[in-house]
Formats: sequence, structure tokens, C-alpha cells
Amino acid sequence: MCVCVCVCVCVCVCVCVCVCVCVCVCVFLGSSNICTSRGVRTCKECLSIHPTCAWCSKQSLPTDLNISLQSGCGAEFIESPVSSMTVKEDRPLSDKAQGSTRDITQIQPQRIHLTLRPGDSKRFTVTVRQVADYPVDLYYLMDLSYSMKDDLVSLRSLGNELATAMGQATSNLRMGFGAFVDKTLSPYMYMFPDEAVKNPCLGAAVCRPQFGYKNVLSLTEQVSRFTEEVKNQEVSRNRDAPEGGFDAVLQAVVCKDKIGWRSDASHLLVFTTDANTHTALDGRVAGIVQPSDGQCYVNNENNYDKTTLLDYPSIAMLADKLSENNINLIFAVTDNVMPLYLNYSKLIPGTTVGRLSYDSKNIIQLIQDAYTNIRSKAELEVLGVPDELTLSFNATCLNGEVVPGVRSCLGLKIGDTVSFNVEATLRACPKEKNRTFNIKPMGFKDTLQVTVDYACNCACHDSAQPASPACYGNGTLECGVCLCDAGRLGPHCECTEEDHKPTEADSCSPEPQAPICSGRGDCLCGQCSCHSNNFGKVWGKYCECDDFNCIRSKGQLCSGHGDCVCGFCQCNPDWLGESCNCSTRTDNCMGSIGLLCSGRGHCTCGVCECTQPGAYGATCEKCPTCPDSCTIKKDCVECKHYKRGTLFEKNSCNTICRDDITLVDELVFREKSAVNCTYKDDNCVHHFQYYEDISGKSILYLVKEPECPMGPDILVVMAYVAGSILLLGLAALLIWKLLVTIHDRREYAKFEEERAKAKWEAVRQNHTNIYISLSLSLSLSLSLSCTHTETNTHT
Repeated sequence: MCVCVCVCVCVCVCVCVCVCVCVCVCVFLGSSNICTSRGVRTCKECLSIHPTCAWCSKQSLPTDLNISLQSGCGAEFIESPVSSMTVKEDRPLSDKAQGSTRDITQIQPQRIHLTLRPGDSKRFTVTVRQVADYPVDLYYLMDLSYSMKDDLVSLRSLGNELATAMGQATSNLRMGFGAFVDKTLSPYMYMFPDEAVKNPCLGAAVCRPQFGYKNVLSLTEQVSRFTEEVKNQEVSRNRDAPEGGFDAVLQAVVCKDKIGWRSDASHLLVFTTDANTHTALDGRVAGIVQPSDGQCYVNNENNYDKTTLLDYPSIAMLADKLSENNINLIFAVTDNVMPLYLNYSKLIPGTTVGRLSYDSKNIIQLIQDAYTNIRSKAELEVLGVPDELTLSFNATCLNGEVVPGVRSCLGLKIGDTVSFNVEATLRACPKEKNRTFNIKPMGFKDTLQVTVDYACNCACHDSAQPASPACYGNGTLECGVCLCDAGRLGPHCECTEEDHKPTEADSCSPEPQAPICSGRGDCLCGQCSCHSNNFGKVWGKYCECDDFNCIRSKGQLCSGHGDCVCGFCQCNPDWLGESCNCSTRTDNCMGSIGLLCSGRGHCTCGVCECTQPGAYGATCEKCPTCPDSCTIKKDCVECKHYKRGTLFEKNSCNTICRDDITLVDELVFREKSAVNCTYKDDNCVHHFQYYEDISGKSILYLVKEPECPMGPDILVVMAYVAGSILLLGLAALLIWKLLVTIHDRREYAKFEEERAKAKWEAVRQNHTNIYISLSLSLSLSLSLSCTHTETNTHT
């Protein structure tokens, strides 16, 4: 702790008159004397140095500062206000609205009171819950230019279906309808020929005259009236391509009584168009120089009667008015202007963008998806916070894990409760003594009102003594210190600026041989008078402090994220480091798949450091060698839908998996960017589709029934086994019969062969015998013939 003590010395001028003067010193009870190193001269300056510094205004302390402060300066003389936080209103959160808004609470607490001294901070927790069956006001604002005629035809038959679809979300629905074209001035309007004013579609068709904005039907519970009024509408035609839609949006937002917005309901403003829209300064083309003032100008005929007098509103004005009136704007636009309105949505917080089909037939699903998206998110916004006060947020979403630097939670369901830890820090003292600001969930009526008292002044200021004798009548004695009048110097205002006493130069140096007044001032009457400097302010007892000699980063003192105080950077909340160049926020590290650094690195100083080999990109989103999105999203399917897997066991499902899971019967083609994924688990094949819509919302379409093989049927198995046995037996018999037949045929063939062979041998033997007999007979005959011849010869 740091305490400023005052040593008082009394000097008797004469016998009856004594003058007491005090010198106050701010002392830090700790390892470093920060309270005395910053050139402190007054109680207010002491309090602004550090939250642990204190000022003692007692005028009769002993000069020995080693004497115990507790005995030397009573508590009644110590100026050291303490920061505090008090809850003033704390109603419990509601569970269900049941279609009514009576006593519904969606934020807790409702009112708190803070007391902050400079440099100090206090923390408080904000809890948010979206109750079920909350009333809804839906205002349909349609572009009725000629190109939207097909959309108007479709909407005429969709009123009842839209009411039925929204009835699934709330039992208390009101619907209204408004239309717009553009300002009724040239060059936005056809002025020639005269017939074109009454019939802008001259030569092509018959249509209604051009108009700016008209509230056709205020919010009503009678859905049939919505359908009737839409059926009575006709399209018009304007001359240039952009429309006057933002004129209509502004009037629909600020004319609460004309439209019928309820204070206790969710407000949906559906804006449908197929073209760009004019913004601020476009009215100069038509000679309109008066800017829009953000006021309601819908007359008794429900027409915007200053369409030709006021310029189009700016995007910043629209954002402020939408937030002020708790209205959620839904851009339902066609493909050709989708990128443009996505950029608008980045500039208008709480805005949703949906792709409108060419004839608006998908408008019901679009509104349902947008409303679901709005209700699945809780994001805090701050209204009216003073510049001297900085707020930092930590979100605690569904799994209880704290996400630093984030003020929103995604993937919520109706009835879920989330909390945000808010730290309020007072950087400097403003002129006013207190200030009130509001913290609210975006799109909610519920608000947390925060009142801050600035503990910047000391109580002893109220007992200041002007022209005090202690200051020789030349200054005000305040908290034990003389605040000299203009032209007077010295601890007791005893000198003038013209006085110069060289012998007192030693009192202007912190130590012998040191430069007088640190070389940045003059020693007058034993007191340093610091020189002015073009770079900034120089101050301190020895002119040792300034606000321009701190570490620079990227050409800025303290990186532009803090204040330079006596050579040291005092960082704003959400920033750390000697030069305040390290951000503690993590929202810039959030990847498109809902993971910090896409699950492939660490977020350091608001920048992703990719740790997985092969990963690169601002959020480590690119990694050719890493598991693909199917592998990552498979864990989310297992966790969020089947309640199992690694993420479920670690209770980190809702932090890592920000996707909405939609069950479908089968996967259909949605976009080229959609990825169809398949994985096998427990012998079942699961099919899902990962799709990121144009607004960046991640959706998983999961097939309800996985493909699982049927279990075995006992009767079928037994029949199969029995049949198999019979077939095998029959096959064995057939094979045996075949083998036997083959064998018999072979044996028979062999038998036939043997028999044929035996018969041939008998015939051959018979022929041989005949041959031999004939041969013998012939030989005998020849022999006899030869013998007879010889006989005759001899004869």
C-alpha cells in the first residue's frame, strides 16, 4: 500500500502568530515506491497514480517517516477510497414466457452500482437466458419495384403458412407489412412523359405510381388481414437500379407507435429485395442536402412524407436505431446482391442475411432459419459507456469453460443459460462525478444498468482554505499542500517567479551532481518549474516524468493501446506487455469451424501460432496434410448428437463444436461448397453433410438412420444350415454315383476290350491252322508233281 504523509513545520512570526506549513509525501508500502516516482504533488494526483496509493492530510506528523504510519496518521486523515461493487436489483431469471411478457426476466442482475478509482477495476457477472415461448413481432418490409412482381405473387399465398411456421416458436405472434420503392424525385423516378408519373410501367404494363415507403399493415394478431393486404398490393417501377430500402427500414424502426412494436417482444424486421439500396449522400444527386435526422415521419395516411426532403440514412444511423429499439434485421436478398448485403451485415450488428429464391418461395424457411440463428446466439452489446471506462469480457458458455476476450455464445437452445464475466476499469478521471451505461444482449429488451461513481477526488478538498496563512496568503491550503496563486512559487507560496536563489538549487536535484530539474526545468525558490515540450507534458518534483518517453510499437506510443505515464505504459484492458502490444482477446483466432486456431495451434497475443505440422493461415485453417473437415466434424456429430466420443468425455463439446445439427432423411445437393462425409462406427455407416452458409454459419445435415447390417435370423440360419447339409449330402451322392458310373464304364470298356481281343485270337488261330494246312497240302502237291516229272524224264 502507498500512503502520502505530510510533515508539518510551524514557524512563529511573532509572539502571538505562528504559521504552520506542511510537506506531503506519497509513500508506497511495498517493494517499489511507485507512489513517489511519478511526480505527485496533490492528493488527486496521488490517487490517480495507483489504486494502492493513499494520501495523509494530517498537519502534525513527526518528521521521521520511519515512525509507524498507523500511529502517525490516523485513519480519519488518510485519503484512500476503495473501489466497490453493489448489486441494486437482482431478480431471478425466468424459465418460460408462456406467450406473455409479464414479469419476464432474461438477464441477471438488472442494476449494479460501481465505485472506481483511477487505475482500479471491479468484476461482475452477467447471466443471460433466452426463455421459451417468447412473444414475436414480425414486420415484413418488401421491395415493390417491378422486378419483384413474381415474389409478390408468391407472398400472397404464403401468409397463413408463415404464421403457422412461426407459431411453432411462439404462441404470441403479430405480423405486419410494409412496402417501398424509392424517392419520388428525378433521377430516381420517371418524370416524362406525364403519363409515366401515374403509370411508371408505361408501354410494358399497368402499375401503381412510385412511392417512397408505406406502412401497409401495422402489427396485428389477425393473420388473415396480412394475407388480404398483401393480395391488394401491386408493384411499381423506379428509374435507377438501387432502391430506397434504407429509408423504409429507418421509418419502420423508429415509428414504434405507427408500426405497433411491443416493448416486451422479440422484433423481427424482414427486408426483401433483389437490388442494391441507396445510402447517405446519394440524395445529393437529386438536390437533397438535408441529412436524415433519424426521426419518425410517417403521416396519418401511413406514408413517409419527407421522402423528398431528407437524404437517405447512413449505415451507422441504422445500426444505432436498430440497437436502440431492439430490432433484429433480416436481409432476405437474391444471389446477385448477396455479397453486398453480407458486407452491410458486418457493419450492422445483429443482422442476419438469407438467400432469397427468384420467386420468394423459400421465404418461410429463410425466416425460420434466421429466427433460429438469432435465438441460438447470445451476444452482449454496450450502450453509452464513457471513454474513460474500458470493459473486458470473458464468456462462459454451455460447458462451463471460460473463453477470454469473447462477449458471445453460439449454438444455444431455448432455455440455455450462459454467463459473461465483465471487468470494468477506470483509466482516467472525467469531468463528471458519475456516469450510467447499459449492457444488454443484442436484440433483447432486458438491460443491465450500470452506474459508476468516480472516486477521483479527496474528501479533504471540501475543507480547502483559500488565502491560507500557511501559504502566506498567496495560495489555497488543500489536503495539507499549498496550491499557489498565479505568479507564486515555493512550497509555501513564499516566492515569485522573478525570485532566484542559487543556494536552493540543491533542492531541485534528486541527488548530488544530478542535473537540476533533470535538465528539463528551472529551479525557482527551491522548486522545479518544468519547461513546456512540443512532444507532450513534463512534470514531477524534479521534472523527471513525461508522457512521451515510452516504448513504441508500429510508430505509436504503447502501440496505441495504452497511456504513457512517467516512462511506463499503462495498458488498456485486453492488452498486455511493456508496449501494450499483446492482445488478450481470442475472437480473431476463431476459425470458421468454431475452433480456436482451427484446433491446430495456440492463440498468442490475438494471433494464431500454428503448432500442427503443415498448418498455416490466419487461423491455421489451411493444412493440406491435416485431417479434413469430415474427420473434425465427425467428432462433433458423435458428441452433440450421439452423446459419446472424446469431446463428450472431456465436456468440451459446446466449446469446440459451434455447428447446428439438422436431421434429414437423405442428403441433397445444396452448394458446391457443401462436403458429403461418411464414417463407420459400431458396424454402422453414418452419412452427414458439412455446409457453411453465406453468412458463415456452420450447419451439419445428418441422415437420421445410419446404414447398419441386419442381425441374423435364427430360422433362416437353421434352414440355411439344413439346406446346406442336404445339398452337401446330395452332392456327395451325385459325386459318388458319378464316380461309380465312370468306374463301371471303364470296367465294361475293359471287359469289351478283353472279349474282343479273345475273339480275335481265336479267329487268328483258326486262320493260322487253315493256312498251315493249305501250305502243307500245297507243298505236298508240289512235291508229288515234281516227283512225277522226274520219273517221266528218266523214263
